[in-house]
Amino acid sequence: MDIKLNGSQVCENEIKRINSHRYANRLRGRCVPLQSKKQNIMPANKNAVTRYYILDRLLANHYHNYSTEELRQHVNEELEELGQEPVSLRTIQDDLHYLEYEGPFLAEIEHYQIDVPSQTNPRKTVKKTCHRYADPSFSIFKKEMTEDEKYLLAEALSLLGQFDGLPNLEGLEALRKSLNVKTDRQIVSFTKNPLGNSTLLGELFTAISQRQVVELHYHRFDTPDEERTVTLHPYLLKEYNRRWYLIAAAEEGGKLLNFALDRIDKVVPLPSHVYVPYDGDLNERFEDIVGVTLNEDKDLQTIVFWVSNRSKDYVATKPIHESQRNIRGEREAELREKYPTLCEGRFFSIDCIENYELIRELTSFGKDLIVLSPQNIVEQVQQRIIEMHNEYAAVFKKDKSMGDD
Repeated sequence: MDIKLNGSQVCENEIKRINSHRYANRLRGRCVPLQSKKQNIMPANKNAVTRYYILDRLLANHYHNYSTEELRQHVNEELEELGQEPVSLRTIQDDLHYLEYEGPFLAEIEHYQIDVPSQTNPRKTVKKTCHRYADPSFSIFKKEMTEDEKYLLAEALSLLGQFDGLPNLEGLEALRKSLNVKTDRQIVSFTKNPLGNSTLLGELFTAISQRQVVELHYHRFDTPDEERTVTLHPYLLKEYNRRWYLIAAAEEGGKLLNFALDRIDKVVPLPSHVYVPYDGDLNERFEDIVGVTLNEDKDLQTIVFWVSNRSKDYVATKPIHESQRNIRGEREAELREKYPTLCEGRFFSIDCIENYELIRELTSFGKDLIVLSPQNIVEQVQQRIIEMHNEYAAVFKKDKSMGDD
C-alpha cells in the first residue's frame, strides 16, 4: 500500500529500511492517505538541492562543531563560488528542519551544546549550539558502485593499509573485505619506517583533512628530555628519504615550519581555534629544494655536476631534483675541454636552493659525482668529504696504534 509523507510518496518497504524505531514511528505518524490535500513543504528555491548537498557533508563531519550561523557561512561560501545567491540564517534553519522532520530523508540530527570562549571576554565561556548527524556515515545521497569501482577502491584501500597509523585503519580493512573483491597477492609494496607512536600519522592526517588547529608537543634529538610546545595550522604530510615530515604554519607569526614525525610526542586538537588555510600552492614551496628544508634567505642556483659511467644511468632515471637536465651539445664540449680528466660519464645540471639535504645528496655518490659549479656548493661538498676523511683517518689511526701496542 502506498502512503504519503507531506506530499512525497514512499512505500512500506522504505519504512522498514529506517534503522531507528523512533524514526519509523515518526514516519508512520506523519503518513496520511493519498487523497489528503497536498502540502508544498519543500523550499522552492532553485539552489535547494545544492544547499542540501553542502549541508549533508557538513553535518556528517564530526571533527568540527558547526553552529547554525557557521553552517550558513560555509553554505554561502560554496554558493557564491558556484555563482548563486547567498541565503539567510532562516533558510538554513528551515533546511535543517526539513532534513530532519518534513522531508523524505528523516535524518537523525543531533543538536548539542559546547563551551567556547566568549568573543567579548575570552576568559569566560559561553554555550554554543551545534548540529551534526548522529551517525557520521549517514548521507541523504547514496549511489551504488559498479564492479570496476569496487575493484579500484579495494586496491586503493590495500595500498593505504600499508601506511601505519592511518585513521580507522581497521575500518579501512573491513571496508575492503566488504567489497568482496578477490586479491590473490600484494601487487605494490612500500618501504616503511615504523614510527614509535603508531597513531601519530593518522592523528595528523585527520587534523589536516578536517582543518583542525593542533597543539604540538615535540623534542629535538640533541635535547630529548626537553619538551617543546607550539600551536600550529597543519597543511601537509610529506615523506622524504624514509622519514615523514609535517608542514605547518605557526599560529603566532604564521611562519611555515616543518617537523619530523619521529620527534613529535603528542598532538592535541584545538577545535575552538579558527583554522587558517595556506594561501597559495604549498607544493611550490618544494619546487626549488631537495628534501624539506627551505632556506628563505638563499637564492636559486644552477648546479652543474659530472657523474661517472657507473652511476650516470642511475642518476638519469632517478633525478636528484625535478629540474635535472642532461647537458649536451656545445655546453658539454666546453665542459669536457675545461675538465679533461672527466672522460666519459655525463654532465647534468639542476636548479636548486642550497640546503642540508642537497649537500648530503650530492656527497652520497662519493667519487662517482663531482660538483663543478657554483663555487659555494663545490666548497661545501669538499668540506664534507674532508671532514669525513679526517674522521676515518682518526678512527683507524687510533685502532692501528692500539693494535701495535
